[in-house]
Amino acid sequence: MGKGDRKTRRGKTYRGSYGNSRAHDAQPAVVGAKATVTKPAAAKKAAPKKKSA
Repeated sequence: MGKGDRKTRRGKTYRGSYGNSRAHDAQPAVVGAKATVTKPAAAKKAAPKKKSA
């Protein structure tokens, strides 16, 4: 289990690939950055009931 093993972290770094044993974040964390907060979707109001004749 060394550089040639694709299933280990050392093997992943040697080959330059990413996977379960070497997770990869798309964007590195920035010090002092604010976390993005998503607002919940606004609930739609029910349409008024039609008057029956």
